[in-house]
Amino acid sequence: MFEFAILLIFPAMMAFAAASDLFTMTISNRVSLVLVAGFLVLALLTGMSWQVIGLHLAAGFLVLAVGFVCFALGWMGGGDAKLAASTALWLGWTQLLDYAVYASLFGGLLTLALLALRGVPFHPPFLLREGWYARMTDAKTGIPYGIALAAAGLVLYPQSFWMTGALH
Repeated sequence: MFEFAILLIFPAMMAFAAASDLFTMTISNRVSLVLVAGFLVLALLTGMSWQVIGLHLAAGFLVLAVGFVCFALGWMGGGDAKLAASTALWLGWTQLLDYAVYASLFGGLLTLALLALRGVPFHPPFLLREGWYARMTDAKTGIPYGIALAAAGLVLYPQSFWMTGALH
């Protein structure tokens, strides 16, 4: 019964967050709320122990605290901080370092790609009429880091407790 939810909730929210950040430069609070609620419900349905639930919550809160410091310093958006925290909640301590590494690598690649795009002297006018494309080519616009955060989560999810333990 809950297997479908395990296969759907996390990947769908990661894809939605990445697309939302690309097209609007925002990640809705609903994404994080669905991820947190989904985690809590599925943790209980799969019989995850209270100790393990607590450890996952601690990982999420740590990332949320670090994310809000980064937000306060202007290094990342609030939606990015909440997405990273809710992703850490699902992945837990065992994958937290890997998540940080992958998010950094994907973020670096995304930044290089956007710098290259922004360095192109001419963009087709029909593309520039698209708001999201115009934002991506504007040097004053930030990096939609939710794409990197979501990609990192999706890369790690197949090795997570949810796919290796809960479904078996």
